[in-house]
Amino acid sequence: GPDSTMSSSSARDALLKKQGAYGKIKTHAESKLSQLSHLDEVAYALYYKLTGGLTSKLTVADEDTKFCDEILGSVSRSFAAVIRQLPEKCCLDVLIFYLVLRALDTIEDDMTAFGKNHAVKVKHLKDFYKVALEDPTWTMDGVGEGDERKLLQEFDKCARVYQRLEPAPRAVIADVTRRMADGMAEYVDKDLGEGTQTIDEYNRYCNFVAGLVGEGLTRLFHACGYESAAFEQKVLDPTNCTADHKQGGLDKSMGLFLQKTNIIRDYLEDYVDGRAFWPKEIWSLYATETKSLGEFAYPKPGSQTEARACALLNHLVTDALELLPDCLTYMSLLSHPDIFRFCAIPQVMAIATLDKVYNNSDVFTGVVKVRKGLAVKMIMTCGTMPGIKSWFHEFATEIKRRVPKGDPSEKRTHAACDKILALTADAAPSPMRALLLFVLAFICAVVAYAQIA
Repeated sequence: GPDSTMSSSSARDALLKKQGAYGKIKTHAESKLSQLSHLDEVAYALYYKLTGGLTSKLTVADEDTKFCDEILGSVSRSFAAVIRQLPEKCCLDVLIFYLVLRALDTIEDDMTAFGKNHAVKVKHLKDFYKVALEDPTWTMDGVGEGDERKLLQEFDKCARVYQRLEPAPRAVIADVTRRMADGMAEYVDKDLGEGTQTIDEYNRYCNFVAGLVGEGLTRLFHACGYESAAFEQKVLDPTNCTADHKQGGLDKSMGLFLQKTNIIRDYLEDYVDGRAFWPKEIWSLYATETKSLGEFAYPKPGSQTEARACALLNHLVTDALELLPDCLTYMSLLSHPDIFRFCAIPQVMAIATLDKVYNNSDVFTGVVKVRKGLAVKMIMTCGTMPGIKSWFHEFATEIKRRVPKGDPSEKRTHAACDKILALTADAAPSPMRALLLFVLAFICAVVAYAQIA
């Protein structure tokens, strides 16, 4: 009701004052010294930089495609390189799919452009698939910020490229856009100041914004001829899914895993923005003082509040880890190496993020980031099934080692980690292998440097 909104918004204002500035949320990055102490990562980073990273397969044939390629790099540094290295016949399709959903997301995310007029926003969302995608002159101004705003201002260029795609990928993009918009529209009227309500609602939201992306990509891989009909059928079949999110098949687990990781990491930013997603069904178990989600923001170091905040965080991380067996199965069914790498990189980044946030109170005072050197090392070594298994094994081992005695989710976290460890046992990293990889990375860096110098 209105009273709870008042209390949550006044709590948020107090929080902003405490924080000192609107929207200035601290990033907890590791120091340069800490980064440099990981010599293997430095070698990988150097090699990656000197060789230009992943190879782009995108053919930029005209001005519209050029705009799409450039705006992709602006709105998503992390996904751009992963999309561009996809095989030629599906690279442009996935790029357009990404930009279409990013444009839709920009409309959903803008909390000021439509004022209190939710009906207008809902209409824009629901009509997007037929208006923005079908009208080669459609653009939108005054929504979003920075590069996202520019994407909408010049969306006609994306629409023209979309219209030149083959009918099968076009149908997949339109269908997923329509369903995602319907899902987003459901949440426009909801007060998310205190998060989602139930675990089911949390899963449902994650499905709309990310599970459907997993489905769309799966269907595009098949539509573009790189993965088989049997692959598509198997991963979309809900009976092959072991996680209990009830949103569909293995494709949905892939998307939910990435989305839940982002939601967990972005607690403070989302709470301050007044649109939080941590489910009340879970966080209310730990909020004993104010019974508000904001109770966990900026806890006093060493306090009871901080201890409860970490227990809540561990509960949510465990819930996300339970999706990983499905993700491993999905990736084991892929046959094309570039598509495998495209799927593997975000998954490895996500488990590395969960390892970083697990039992880490920094989540409640800022945004926690994975070391750049580690990110590069993962990008360069997760392109095969043994590679990805080795990373999953490493991070599951690390999380399991740090489970606090007496943590409310202790048993469940151990069980989730044990399941991952059992599925990746054949890829457990050996010290010898680690040394060989380091030597190889070092030699590559030296060779690459010599060629340039």
